[in-house]
Amino acid sequence: MAELMLRPAVIGDAPTLAYIQTQAWKAAFGDILTSEVLTQATNLDESENMYRYVLDQRLAHVSLQCVDGIPQGITAWSKNRDNLGVDTAELICIHSLPQFWGQGYGSHMIQHVLKEAKNAGYDRLVLWVFDSNERARRFYEKHGFCLADRVKETLGAKEVMYAISL
Repeated sequence: MAELMLRPAVIGDAPTLAYIQTQAWKAAFGDILTSEVLTQATNLDESENMYRYVLDQRLAHVSLQCVDGIPQGITAWSKNRDNLGVDTAELICIHSLPQFWGQGYGSHMIQHVLKEAKNAGYDRLVLWVFDSNERARRFYEKHGFCLADRVKETLGAKEVMYAISL
C-alpha cells in the first residue's frame, strides 16, 4: 500500500505546484482549449510565479499531496470568487499528475477539501469545470456535487458550476 501524505503547501513548493498543474492541464485540456491558449496557460514560469503570489498573500488554502514521497497532487480552495455569500467556499483547483489518475488519490484530496471547508465554517462548496471535461464531471458527481444553474466562458471554453452542501 502506498504511503499517502497531504499537507499545506508553502512558498518553497511553488515550482512543484506549478509543475503538477501544468502537466495536468496539458493532459486534461488538450481537446478542450486551443493549442495557443493551452500553451499560454501552461507556462511553467508564470504558473510558478502565480503560486508564489497565492501562497505569499494567503489567497487560498493550498495543499500538496505526495504518494510514497513523490509530489503528485494539489488542491486549492478559498472563499468563493462569485459573490455567492459568506457561507460558500470555492474549490479553485484539484490537479494530479496524469500517471496517478484513476487510483483514488483525487478522492482523498476532495474529501480533504470538503472537510477543511466545513471545519472553516462554510455550508457549501462550489467549483467551475469545463462543460466538455466529462472525466472531471463524473468525478465531482461521484463525490456528491450537483450541477448548479451557472455557466461562464473561460479561456474560450464553456464552464459550468457544480455545488455541494457541506
